[in-house]
Amino acid sequence: MRIEVDAPKCVTSGQCVMIAPDVFDQDDDGIVIVLDENPAEGQRGVVEESAAVCPAAAIFVIED
Repeated sequence: MRIEVDAPKCVTSGQCVMIAPDVFDQDDDGIVIVLDENPAEGQRGVVEESAAVCPAAAIFVIED
């Protein structure tokens, strides 16, 4: 699993950071940044939840 984000689409809601703080963070402007592009399989649930609740649909879970 690989994580990609479309940063220009980010609306700075921070839901991803609250759900998966080991995988996502926000820069000084509140835009999502990925801390771990290839999280462990044990993180799958929170990563998929983060992508699902993102109001801008800016998070993508790519299956390798």
